[in-house]
Amino acid sequence: MKHPDRRTGYVAWQIGQIMATRIERTLRPFHLTLAQNSALIQAAFDPGVTSATAARRAAITPQSMGTAVNGLVARGLLERRTAPGDRRTHRLHATEAGLRLAAEAGAAVDATHAEALEVLTPTEQEQAHSLLLKLLESLNPAAMDVDSTP
Repeated sequence: MKHPDRRTGYVAWQIGQIMATRIERTLRPFHLTLAQNSALIQAAFDPGVTSATAARRAAITPQSMGTAVNGLVARGLLERRTAPGDRRTHRLHATEAGLRLAAEAGAAVDATHAEALEVLTPTEQEQAHSLLLKLLESLNPAAMDVDSTP
């Protein structure tokens, strides 16, 4: 049996847990959860995304995403708009206040990422990012189904 730190999946899980904790702490002053931040970012980068698609991309349950979206709608940060031709489907759109908050929280999260990654050289950061994206695309292709421009 391998020692846990010799298993790439275990190491990735540990890093994920540590980063989630740090990002949660970073988002606290903005009164955002990780799921809410994900929903807000997705609505900013992909206006009209459905809650179900946002949940798949974030690898969380539709119920958890629904709770996150409800909180953002109540705060006036997201709007649900009926999809043309299908009144049962609602599309998520960030409001102006939501876009501002997404930008502010995003800058804070970027600083958290930079602090965590400062142990790596810029080249190592690019390599790590590239390898992690490759794994993410393999394990959750839905996560990659979004444009990279707002």
